Amino acid sequence: MSNPLVEVDTTAVDEHGVAVVTLNRPQKKNALSHAMRLELAHAFEALAADARVVILTGRGDVFCAGFDLTEFDRIDEDSLWASSDRMNVAVAAHPVPVIAALDGPAVAGGADLAVLADIRLGTDRTTFSHPERRGFPVVYGPLAECVGSTRARELVLTGRTVAAEEALALGLLTEVVRDRPVLDRARELAYDIARTPWHVLHRMRRKFQETQRYSLACHTLSL
Repeated sequence: MSNPLVEVDTTAVDEHGVAVVTLNRPQKKNALSHAMRLELAHAFEALAADARVVILTGRGDVFCAGFDLTEFDRIDEDSLWASSDRMNVAVAAHPVPVIAALDGPAVAGGADLAVLADIRLGTDRTTFSHPERRGFPVVYGPLAECVGSTRARELVLTGRTVAAEEALALGLLTEVVRDRPVLDRARELAYDIARTPWHVLHRMRRKFQETQRYSLACHTLSL
């Protein structure tokens, strides 16, 4: 039996209110295939009623290499972008906080996915970059929420790689974890946040969404 493209660990939901969602395509650097985007969207949708915090991470040395570009020759573009739209909404509009644990590069659509989280923890191996800038309009709105419009415009137009220390200074990362595995720190933080009642977390998350400067109703390429 093949491994799932997205693993969902709910073993800590009952006791701590925390679920862990893992991108599980390490042999392809967790490149987001059409099926993987749909699985990720479904995972977040299914956790909406039970979890109080969701941790998003990736298996292997790369958090996420972005879209699986080989699919543009095999699957119609409308379907590909529809799965991206659904994934973005499922993560960004999730009713409770999302923590991204990034132990490695977040590239193109992987960087877009990371900045949809409320808190981003990284390591010295974490980088952000947008090499897709020469082929597609880079997702701008969520990035500008993190780093401000001036810096976001520079990053999407140049596509340059931002290393962990600069990412921390810019607001792409909340914290650089050096004393333990980044997922352990994410769990510690999530357990603390999850002590807050679900309805309070839900109201805070809704407040974040209501004050953001981009609309999740937008097509991915219009964000």
